[in-house]
Amino acid sequence: MIGRLHGRVVSESPDGLVVIDVVGVGYEVLVPLGTLGRCAPDAEGRVTLQVVTHVREDAITLFGFANDRERAAFRLLTAVAGVGPRIAVSVLGVLPAGELAHAVARGDVKKLTSVPGEGKRIAARLVLELKDKLTGLSGNGSDVFVPTPGFSAPASPVAAVGPGAALVAALVNMGFKAPEAERAAAELAPRMAEPLEVLVRESLRRLVR
Repeated sequence: MIGRLHGRVVSESPDGLVVIDVVGVGYEVLVPLGTLGRCAPDAEGRVTLQVVTHVREDAITLFGFANDRERAAFRLLTAVAGVGPRIAVSVLGVLPAGELAHAVARGDVKKLTSVPGEGKRIAARLVLELKDKLTGLSGNGSDVFVPTPGFSAPASPVAAVGPGAALVAALVNMGFKAPEAERAAAELAPRMAEPLEVLVRESLRRLVR
C-alpha cells in the first residue's frame, strides 16, 4: 500500500486528478479541491501528499491529502454508511478537516448539504456518527455542539410551544424542515424530561432512517 508520495506535480485536472512524478514514475492521485494550494513545496518544487490506497476488485485508486488531519477525516468519512471515497473527497474539497469538524460539532446540517452529491440524510448521518470523532481535527476541540436543557436556538420560522419547543427550534436551526422537526418532537413527546442533547441525537436517528 502507498501511504505517502513526494514529488513534482506534472499535471492537474479540474476533476481533482493530479499526476505526481516521483523519481520518474507518475502516480495518478485524486485530491480534494484546494489540496495542492495547502501543500508547501520544497526548494525544488516537490510536494508531499499523504495517501490512502483504495483497493477494489476492478481498480486501485490513490487519494491524496495535504496533511494527516485531512487523511484522518477522509478515513472517518468513508466509515459512515452511504459515504464512498469520492463523496468524502467532495466533502473535504468544500470543507477541509477543521471546517468539517466545526460543522459537525455545531450540527450544521445546512452547511454539510452544500457539498455536491450529499443529501440531508447523509449530512444528518455525519452529524450523528462523527460528532464525537472529529473534535481532534478542529484545532482546539472547543466548538462541540452540546445543547443543554436551557439551550436557545436562533430564531426560526417555527412558532413552537410546549416542552418540545427547544427541540423543534434546534432541529430547524440544523437545517431540517419544520414538519420534519415537529414530527420528531411529537414522537419523542413522552421523553421531553430528558436532556436536549439526548433528544437531538435521538431525533437525528429517526430523521435519517
